[in-house]
Amino acid sequence: MYCNTLFGYSRLRTREVMVGPVGFGGDNPIRIQSMTTTDTMDTTGTVAQSKRMIDVGCELVRITAPSKKDAENLAAIREALHADGYTAPLVADIHFTPNAAEVAAGIVEKVRVNPGNYADKKKFEEHDYSDEGYAAELVRIEERFTPLVLKCKEGGVAMRIGTNHGSLSDRIMSRYGDTPLGMVESALEFVRICEKHDYRDLVISMKASNPQVMVQAYRLLCKEMLATGRAYPLHLGVTEAGDGEDGRIKSAVGIGALLEDGIGDTIRVSLTEEPEAELPVARMLAERYTHRDPAPIAPVEVPIDPYSYTRRHTQTVMDCGGKHVPRVVLDVSDVDALKPAHFFAGGYRYSVPLDKWNLDDMACDAFYIGRHTPDFDIPGTLQLWQDFDTWQHVGPRERVLPVLTPKQWIADRPSTAHVLHASTTDLTAELLDALQGNPNALLALSSDHPHTMADLRAGMFKLMGAGLELPVVFWNRYTEDEDHFQLYAAADFGALLLDGLGDGLMATAPNVPLQRVNHTLFGVLQATRMRISRTEYISCPSCGRTLFDLQETTARIRERTDHLKGIKIGIMGCIVNGPGEMADADYGYVGTGPGKITLYKEKEVVRRNVPEDDAVDALIDLIREHGDWVTAPWEAETV
Repeated sequence: MYCNTLFGYSRLRTREVMVGPVGFGGDNPIRIQSMTTTDTMDTTGTVAQSKRMIDVGCELVRITAPSKKDAENLAAIREALHADGYTAPLVADIHFTPNAAEVAAGIVEKVRVNPGNYADKKKFEEHDYSDEGYAAELVRIEERFTPLVLKCKEGGVAMRIGTNHGSLSDRIMSRYGDTPLGMVESALEFVRICEKHDYRDLVISMKASNPQVMVQAYRLLCKEMLATGRAYPLHLGVTEAGDGEDGRIKSAVGIGALLEDGIGDTIRVSLTEEPEAELPVARMLAERYTHRDPAPIAPVEVPIDPYSYTRRHTQTVMDCGGKHVPRVVLDVSDVDALKPAHFFAGGYRYSVPLDKWNLDDMACDAFYIGRHTPDFDIPGTLQLWQDFDTWQHVGPRERVLPVLTPKQWIADRPSTAHVLHASTTDLTAELLDALQGNPNALLALSSDHPHTMADLRAGMFKLMGAGLELPVVFWNRYTEDEDHFQLYAAADFGALLLDGLGDGLMATAPNVPLQRVNHTLFGVLQATRMRISRTEYISCPSCGRTLFDLQETTARIRERTDHLKGIKIGIMGCIVNGPGEMADADYGYVGTGPGKITLYKEKEVVRRNVPEDDAVDALIDLIREHGDWVTAPWEAETV
């Protein structure tokens, strides 16, 4: 297994690695960090930005060093920070320049290297390596990497070996493919070289823009480390997560799924925003696990493979389960009187002049109305969930499903579609027996355990062990504010969905506007690739290598393309991770020189050196050429 337990909370024990005066792993808290976006040669700008990051809690500041000259300037940056009393350790981010890494190792407290770029080849060419040829390449890499290892060991400098899904080398891709296993092996090749020289001040990361890939890679890495007696601290992050709500949800899905299982010693939330905006998000995630109740859950047999994705097979009940995308249910049971306006937040807008309902792309599938009975017509595609006693009193109505308690279910064993609301503690042998062979049960499963996700997972395993294939909607209650709710719900629900568990989501959150609840649930489904309701932007957070204003450009592209439901657009500031990430995007926009953009269709270059002023229009033309364009609102307005 990849963690201490699937049934409760227990942080995976790792060795302590000191980065200057700050400890990572061991008994240290989960550290939070970020990266500057300024030009490293801009000493004043980089120092000012680093201070802003540290002022809001950044415990480790990463700065890119794309050249030897940049690496040398880290000394001036460090000196200026120390002169003003800022002593947070610095990390030099290295990709293609080993000589810059060796210079930086004499200045900063930590060096980050990317195995796919550091001493390997990445031309997106396939090679058929013999075992001898592969071994010869490893010898070449060791010769190139060893000087840095020895210098870091001698100077007491830590190192992060940071694999990125978007920058696996041709050699790794040829043998392992574009896979989580390839990511793990890419890092371990460098780890073995370090260990050969008795250098173990290492932190490891497995980043990807797809949370599914990212989580599987970390799990495989942990499994390998536990099997071989290794215990290196882990740096967690979803790379190129994007901006705004989407970026926060995607980050929380990937990072949270691992933190839930006790994995992770430091985290970076990669947003296409100013770096100081990342720190509050990272802190909210980390603090949730600082005092997590370790209350154990009764273990059950694990019926899934945690290293690959297979969606649980279920029967279909009222368009839920089976091959249907997961459903979204909103809770309006606490309102004083049910009105059409309550449906607006769920994506349903009633037009009085037209006397009809209009549905948004993120229109929920059902509302739980509790004891209420609507006295108005409801949209034709909408379901209502109503408490059984009220439903029984009013009488059956089309598209209204009664919600039963476990006691009511056992007594009635209904022969038509009903919702069973049960807690994990209700999953007794008697209830499981009452569900056997019944094709009408849609289970809304909740938990009162302090470790909600693990408890729901155990409940799902119990259902699967009993051979039950009823669809399950997870129903969680959150008392937090908006920002905390969004991150916590993404971590809880995302972890379950990434393992193929669940056919719908529902959240009761009295302190959060209903529209925010709805957007969060759809955002979690989008981040886990379970239900696509809008355009997805795979955009990097910018750094000193970036060749254009990423935030402004992302906003311009979003403004022109956010109606293209289901399309994934990669927006990369430079070549470091750009081409590799195109494998996970339908279209790519990558900076390749000052004022120059290269456009991709998936991993293939389509147009090179497009002037930046023309590049957004050229991207839209490319989407049109491949038949993925639909009429945009701004086009319709000009007709």
